[in-house]
Amino acid sequence: MNFNNILTEYYGGITTITINRPNKLNALNQDTINELHHAFKEADLDEDTKVIIVTGSGEKAFVAGADISEFADYSVEEGEYLSANGQKVLFNFVENLSTPVIAAVNGFALGGGLELAMACHFRVASDNAKMGLPEVSLGVIPGYGGTQRLAQLVGKGRAMELIMTAGMIDANKALQFGLVNHVTTQNELLAFCEKIATKISQNSSVAIAAAIRAVNANFQDGVDGFNMEIKEFGKCFGTEDFAEGTSAFLEKRKADFPGR
Repeated sequence: MNFNNILTEYYGGITTITINRPNKLNALNQDTINELHHAFKEADLDEDTKVIIVTGSGEKAFVAGADISEFADYSVEEGEYLSANGQKVLFNFVENLSTPVIAAVNGFALGGGLELAMACHFRVASDNAKMGLPEVSLGVIPGYGGTQRLAQLVGKGRAMELIMTAGMIDANKALQFGLVNHVTTQNELLAFCEKIATKISQNSSVAIAAAIRAVNANFQDGVDGFNMEIKEFGKCFGTEDFAEGTSAFLEKRKADFPGR
């Protein structure tokens, strides 16, 4: 599929998706959200892709927010649909992908940009990154899962403060809060993410997908995460990856997982 607002590149089991609207600081408009949905879906269905990295083009921003000009005149009903559809098409979709997604946060990740980063399975930031949810300064609240995921990642009190003040935190504060896993220089950011992705790709993609489902279950209403873990653990015993992994361990060799 041809894209206007994003770039995709595959190399060595890793698909890198780059949001490419540098003149808009990579802001998320509806076309970009839809393109991202298709790009993530294509990568997730590609058996050769073991890890997805998402980042922003240029040196200033990962994603500096949503494109406010698109919804400034929306009604209550239109606003509710905007939030519900965005969560379905992109943010919840990314969170529940079977393929691990790493956010390489280069520069500003504000509003919808931070919400996209938080929907990814984990985050690595460059040392110039700035993160925040400034929506209340516009008379609205985060609508793409930000009120939920930020509290899950950093705790209720810190999430309340960040949202209420509409403030930004730097990469080191984000690391301290547990919002990001690592901080690197901007020049090293993608290489660092690729190094982690390579380590991930050497393991069972079937088991990793099961782990994603089990971890996510803990944050779903009405779902018993422990029970989900038991079921996913049991399912692993019926996979070719389990047979290969255990055989390789017993035979003292490196596993060659078929991904089934």
